[in-house]
Amino acid sequence: MLNTRLPQFIREHYECYEWKHASAILTQDFPSEWSDLLDVLTAFRLRKSWIAKGGGNKSQLSAFIDGFLTQRGWVEKQFQTAIEVDGARLDSPTHKIDCFKNGVALEIEWNNKDPFYDRDLNNFRLLFDLRAVSVGIVITRADELQDIFNDLGRGSSYGNSTTHMSKLLPRIEGGGGAGCPLLVFGITKALFVEDEE
Repeated sequence: MLNTRLPQFIREHYECYEWKHASAILTQDFPSEWSDLLDVLTAFRLRKSWIAKGGGNKSQLSAFIDGFLTQRGWVEKQFQTAIEVDGARLDSPTHKIDCFKNGVALEIEWNNKDPFYDRDLNNFRLLFDLRAVSVGIVITRADELQDIFNDLGRGSSYGNSTTHMSKLLPRIEGGGGAGCPLLVFGITKALFVEDEE
């Protein structure tokens, strides 16, 4: 059903996956957040200059997505959770979610070590069970982008142990997100544009 809900541009420019009716939940219960998601995916382009420039705390790619969604009211969010047993309270704050709005959580995993997927999925699972998150979304990169990285002489910076689709899907299929409805979008070569460095 996901493909029938996505505009043609997104279907043709991203790898798209869904678990537990996430798109139905978004379209029916969170139409504003669904619209924001479609808009950012449509506006996004993978710029050559972003790949050629290395290092930094936050990639220009992540900054573009964060900035776009921030203008729509999304925020970086850490939840203050705790466990209480017989009156003894143990604070257990969650990891920060990159972009959060109205129960919808979105993580951008462009070029981190692949265990970051475990952290994201566990966060989605926990926050879904606590009724703080209704849908989790991951934007990452398709495996095919490795060809572009290699052609630009940046292949070693985007190695096999970093975040890309073939590292994420087995984790989800193995139950990493548990009951949380999930959407995953993989950035493909079709989004690549040559620009000036």
